[in-house]
Amino acid sequence: MNGSAIAASGLRKSYKDKVVLDGIDLNVRAGTIFALLGPNGAGKTTTVNVLTTLLPADAGKALVAGHDVTTQTKAVRAAIGVTGQFASVDNLLTGEENLRLIADLLHLPKSQGKRVIRRLLDRFELTEAAGKPAASYSGGMRRKLDLAMTLVGAPQIIFLDEPTTGLDPRSRRTMWEIIRELVADGTTIFLTTQYLEEADQLADRIAVLDQGKLVAEGTAAELKRQVPGSHVRLRFADRPTLDLAAQVLDASTKDDEELALRVPGDGGVRSLRALLDRLDRHSVDVEELSVHTPDLDDVFLALTTNTNTKVNAR
Repeated sequence: MNGSAIAASGLRKSYKDKVVLDGIDLNVRAGTIFALLGPNGAGKTTTVNVLTTLLPADAGKALVAGHDVTTQTKAVRAAIGVTGQFASVDNLLTGEENLRLIADLLHLPKSQGKRVIRRLLDRFELTEAAGKPAASYSGGMRRKLDLAMTLVGAPQIIFLDEPTTGLDPRSRRTMWEIIRELVADGTTIFLTTQYLEEADQLADRIAVLDQGKLVAEGTAAELKRQVPGSHVRLRFADRPTLDLAAQVLDASTKDDEELALRVPGDGGVRSLRALLDRLDRHSVDVEELSVHTPDLDDVFLALTTNTNTKVNAR
């Protein structure tokens, strides 16, 4: 597909009688962040494994960087980098040695390898710790080293499978900044995560996977609008104005203490304009207006069937 870094159609995968992927379609534009959400067992990691040639699909087709994941596995692997849920660094090696190992495996010329390693150590703020064993690194440092190792080969597309699992909030936000920088440089990111705030903060588009099926896809704002509960909150200067507004907007809910009305609506420009026009025709002045939409927690719980699955919304 033109302009797509990843394009998949009808992907299916089963283990004996259990269907893990049930005919999913994906289209990830180049140079964007695409987030795949879903409960544990929804098929997120299986999707990543299929797209990275680690697992064959039972049916369907997928192109990654323009290459078929079934018939052009070497070309796909040359174009991608993968960072899994757990850092794959060698604890017995230093940070610099881990990076040099990857450079040697990729057959980079020695001088080029040195330049790449120096640049990555600096970019990930690991220069001071470069000579220390990876076993001595904190969780955040290990995740940064793991991602740095992925970048040695300058991949076009990076698959991040729950990259911030187990990180403290500061380390997580540092990783977010690194991810944003990568995309600004033209890299495509395919992200799976259970941190809903992470998807909200980072992703250009989000897909929700449940029991092997894609149940929704769109921007964070588009997904939030699909869930009931969106409303406009209007606050007024005094009680008489509030009462008049409540008569005009008969579907609203009144809060006498706050001198406010809650009006159901999607918060779109057209509906807001229509709402204010109705009030204006009755000479009702609004002191304050705010739009409230469900967050991704609400979206997740509304769209997935396994609502008892623990999902971290931090």
